Amino acid sequence: MRFSSFARLLPWLLPISGAVAQTKPAANLGPLTVEKIMRDPVQWLGTAPSNIAWAEDSKRIYFDWNPEKNRRDSLYSVAPGGGTPRKVSLREQRTLPTTTGEYDQRYTRKVYERDGDIYLLDLKTNKTRRVTNTAERESGPRFALREQLISYLRAGNLYTWDPATGETVQRTDFRKGTKPGDPLTSKEEKFLKAQQLALFQIIRQRDQDRQARERVQKALARLQPKPIYTGLQNVDNIVLSPDGRYVTYRLVLDPTAVKTAVVPSFVTASGYTEDIPARTKVGVAQRTYSLGFYDVGRDTTYAISFRDLPGYNDQPAYLKEYANKSKAGPSADSAKTAGAKKATATDRALAPFGPFWSENGERAFLVIRSADNKDRWIAALDPTTRRLTSLDRQHDDAWINGPGIGYDEGNVGWMPDNRRIWFQSEETGYSHLYTVDATSKQKKALTSGSFEIQEARLSRDQKTWYITANKTAPGEKQFYRLPANGGDLTQLTTLPGASEVTVSPDEKTLAVRYSYTNKPWELYVMENKPGAKARQLTHSTTPEFESYPWREPEIIKIKARDGADVYARLYRPASPTAQGPAVIFVHGAGYLQNAHKWWSQYFREYMFNNLLVDKGYTVLDIDYRGSSGYGRDVRTGIYRYMGGKDLSDHVDGAKLLVEKYGVSPQRIGIYGGSYGGFITLMAMFTQPDVFRAGAGLRSVTDWAHYNHGYTDNILNEPYNDSLAYARSSPIYYAEGLKGALLMCHGMVDTNVHFQDIVRLSQRLIELHKENWELAVYPVENHGFEEPASWTDEYKRILKLFETNLKPVGISQGGSGQ
Repeated sequence: MRFSSFARLLPWLLPISGAVAQTKPAANLGPLTVEKIMRDPVQWLGTAPSNIAWAEDSKRIYFDWNPEKNRRDSLYSVAPGGGTPRKVSLREQRTLPTTTGEYDQRYTRKVYERDGDIYLLDLKTNKTRRVTNTAERESGPRFALREQLISYLRAGNLYTWDPATGETVQRTDFRKGTKPGDPLTSKEEKFLKAQQLALFQIIRQRDQDRQARERVQKALARLQPKPIYTGLQNVDNIVLSPDGRYVTYRLVLDPTAVKTAVVPSFVTASGYTEDIPARTKVGVAQRTYSLGFYDVGRDTTYAISFRDLPGYNDQPAYLKEYANKSKAGPSADSAKTAGAKKATATDRALAPFGPFWSENGERAFLVIRSADNKDRWIAALDPTTRRLTSLDRQHDDAWINGPGIGYDEGNVGWMPDNRRIWFQSEETGYSHLYTVDATSKQKKALTSGSFEIQEARLSRDQKTWYITANKTAPGEKQFYRLPANGGDLTQLTTLPGASEVTVSPDEKTLAVRYSYTNKPWELYVMENKPGAKARQLTHSTTPEFESYPWREPEIIKIKARDGADVYARLYRPASPTAQGPAVIFVHGAGYLQNAHKWWSQYFREYMFNNLLVDKGYTVLDIDYRGSSGYGRDVRTGIYRYMGGKDLSDHVDGAKLLVEKYGVSPQRIGIYGGSYGGFITLMAMFTQPDVFRAGAGLRSVTDWAHYNHGYTDNILNEPYNDSLAYARSSPIYYAEGLKGALLMCHGMVDTNVHFQDIVRLSQRLIELHKENWELAVYPVENHGFEEPASWTDEYKRILKLFETNLKPVGISQGGSGQ
């Protein structure tokens, strides 16, 4: 997500690696302990290759790696034919083009930015020209004016550079503030000026001289861009039309006087408490956007109107619940309805993206989203009339997101006929590829089915789609190709698990970053054809890691109480004890998938779950409602009620453990971090007879205190939908605590602030609850970094479960020793 999420922010995340060849005898990991599995993963587990990219000539593969176990990854390269990967020297790195940039239509040139300057690479000669060399930063390079020029941004304005002549031309002149001598608007000002002109000859003469000078200056400065005054607004997304006749730009107005939370840091080098500026909270005023249009030929600016878009001013469906109510909430509980008021309808704020011009420069379209993310339009833009024509409207009473859609323009572009637009939409409930004709408005689905298109792009000849999808199973990612106009998906990768594919520039070879449930990511290579064998190029894990038989959990389906199928990972002891203990792990982020067949980003928790199984626990890891990978209905199943279906899925999972797997209903624990911590708190407070012990880590305790970008989509704004916040926030249910609760939180958490857990602690104190404890970590942010912190945290979690979920005298190694 481009907005802050609850995913574990791991700097290693196992896109790093270990040694290529194993020459030393394998060290035996032996019985798992918390101390062993929470060590620095770079040093004992190994790190996997990441950021895969091809050389422009398709002769080498570049990737970040760390077989030497340094503090940071280094750039490596390997030939697709195999061999030993070699480290790329810093000197060589300076000569390599960046992996980002823009190609011309024939893929003969590439323009890119490096260190604030612009470069042009000729792919035929492999020669690079430096376009800019300035102290100011240039960015956003593109091919412009039928690919004759290079455009880029400098200091908020658009420039072009001519490769043939070396001439640089400034194309826009945006200026903050108001235009000097703007026409007078008040009656008083107009009267006074007219009086001065009528009374004084010298005033009349000087005014006539000024007008004459302006006419001469305008005639002499025909080629200079028109000064465009933006007032208090900033400018971004400056786009030059392919023929150079028009410049579009987005005006951004930042809200004023927005209060930002501060996170105090107590353990500092200075010895003084230092404040860390953090984020705002949900419901604060947000940026507003408008789209400007500069007609270069007419030297005139316009504003693009969105009012003709269908449903432009539709109000959210949830407001109906508040109709004729003076305040939100079903009861007189003032705490739960604090600040509630009758929501009123107002004009909706919209955010435009684009325009995106066809390759022949004849057509353009915009993607426009409502600020509440309940509507997205794809609209054709007529540059001569500056009118919009809606081609597709996607509406969702909850919120619009999903693979290839996101929170911005999403995955969009023009088909090679310069007439149809392609995009992704969840119209059927799953993200699929569509085209729509910019003239006839005819829409066609290129893919369909109960699976998601997770990534899609056209081949260089624009005849083939390259697609990543979970067509074979929700917990697998495979790579496919598809004819440009639709047809049958042809599967290219076949290894079970997940394949992340980077196609070589000549499109003959696939670099595959592959992993399986119990095997971290490695780099493979294969021919770009069905049935080709994938060959492994890297070996990243250590002998010590490989000495333990890491489990392959079973993927099961839980039948939820509403009939939905909920996927989960199940870990079982080889010889489970009748009426034995069980633990449910809850992944973070909400919108994240963990019941899959590839190496989890929650690798520490995966190893801890193996440790629990060694100690006789059955472990369940559920992709509850709100998780990714399962389509629109699962994603939005938590709308206006977090702690609803997402929690009941865990209760249904606990029931399955008892009924099918012989677990004692009195010995079930639960743990998780961030969103997982939130679910743990809701479980312990609202389902105290189901969960005997729980560990909530870096937990959200009150959604009214989380950020806007994430929370507003799911719960709307707290002052407009206070009922949603009241029923979704654990702090309102703390009186229900019965079992043993452990809470852990970093004190410099800039995502879920330490204040969250402090407020809940005070609530528990006032409720006279005694069966809880709080462990704080003075130097940790949301994603822990220090092995000592990880170790301390998970020793406490293990002790919690060993003490509360096993009969007296059966507990094994409560400290993790």
